[in-house]
Amino acid sequence: MDSYQNLALLENLYRLKSLGYKYVDPINPNIPSVATTLPSSLTQLNATIAQCHLCDLSKSRRQSMSGYGSHSASIMFVDAFVSAAEDEGNNYYAGRSGTMLRDMIEKVLELSIDDVFITHVVKCKPFGFQAPSASECNSCYPYLSRQLEMITPSIIVALGNDAYRILTNGAEDFDHLRGQMIPYGNSLLIPVYHPTFLLRNPSYKKDALRDLQILKGALK
Repeated sequence: MDSYQNLALLENLYRLKSLGYKYVDPINPNIPSVATTLPSSLTQLNATIAQCHLCDLSKSRRQSMSGYGSHSASIMFVDAFVSAAEDEGNNYYAGRSGTMLRDMIEKVLELSIDDVFITHVVKCKPFGFQAPSASECNSCYPYLSRQLEMITPSIIVALGNDAYRILTNGAEDFDHLRGQMIPYGNSLLIPVYHPTFLLRNPSYKKDALRDLQILKGALK
């Protein structure tokens, strides 16, 4: 049962409680999942994400962040979750990590940030400095899935181990497949180091540059 169904059932139970009921028989839910009821346009999907309350992250966020860039992009960058800097500034290229990502796109790949699309698996900032829970990832993943269906990028770039793990359900080790072009549905998936990791571990920048050159070659 997904979080959308849980929320609907919880609302129904509270409604029954307010009417004086103390016990109800087990409920057999017949509620379409969020994946089958999502809008068919990106504009409407963005509005749905902005109003999402499927998990507790909606209580602490400043805003949800649906994505930025071209709706016909051939390359989509997928981060795991919204950072504190992104949440505070409502900016996908916020802070030192965002500046490095912009440089990776503009200076190495020689693309405009307006021509690519960037989004997160989890569209809100997690609590504190912890990673989002499996339930929070599952609640948000249908939004990403619908974005992939509508944008149909040729290449998906998984920014870091967390994004790669969620996208592939941890099928293979990140370090083993990093920098390789992996078939992913109708697209190709390439895992690369996250800019935050590179800022903390600058000795890996040469490896990251090599991965980006492979990505750049695939775009030609």
